[in-house]
Amino acid sequence: MKQWYELLFENYARTYDTENFTGGTPGECDFIERELGFNKAARILDIGCGTGRHTIELTRRGYDVLGVDLSDSLLTRAREKAAALNLDIAFHQHDARALPFVSAFDLAIMICEGAFPLMETDLMNYRILECAARALKPAGKLVFTTLNGLFPLFHSVKDFLAAAAQEGNAVYSGNSFDLMTFRDHSTTVVVDDLGNKKELQCNERYYVPSEITWLLHSLHFATIEIFGATLGAFSRNDKLTTGDFEMLVIAQK
Repeated sequence: MKQWYELLFENYARTYDTENFTGGTPGECDFIERELGFNKAARILDIGCGTGRHTIELTRRGYDVLGVDLSDSLLTRAREKAAALNLDIAFHQHDARALPFVSAFDLAIMICEGAFPLMETDLMNYRILECAARALKPAGKLVFTTLNGLFPLFHSVKDFLAAAAQEGNAVYSGNSFDLMTFRDHSTTVVVDDLGNKKELQCNERYYVPSEITWLLHSLHFATIEIFGATLGAFSRNDKLTTGDFEMLVIAQK
């Protein structure tokens, strides 16, 4: 039986590219470049690359990037976009819980809940971090964003998503946050690229900073830093607060 995130991204690639959060790509790539020290010799792994927005933008800037995703539909769209720009990019279909790479990359990125933390169990989410860690070279760096578990303790997820809604984007309703599991359960309605309306029962895991820190320490990251994640404007000056819907995590071996 397919999970909600698999069903969501079937025939949803072109519509995905119109979602409001995709507009932050250039600024997010500016930050990634700074974290790399503008080292064009670095190899980058984009986990949960979707339609390739970060992979393509970083490749366009001269970096060697491999994009991986579970969705064949999203990867097809990524290849189309890369071809239209005459960019030679490798996009591979992989499950982020079972990546085959070992000590192969200088940087791994997972932006905008790319794979983590969409999985149905905490162990599956952990396996994604484990695979990302294994894919990195010694002294490699992992940069990702994830849902901030401090946010729903002080704010309404439903109200936040409603305020950010735009016509043509996914519609979220019935949000219910479970304090025992730190999972938000909701109904998501989308209209796919074929005009079909889909109604999906979703749940996403929110993590508090101390959990993320412990998980990454268990994977032998030497330094772990957590900041607020402002769409399109990631910054080390953005101190994480309870008002940040997402957090930006930077970990180095």
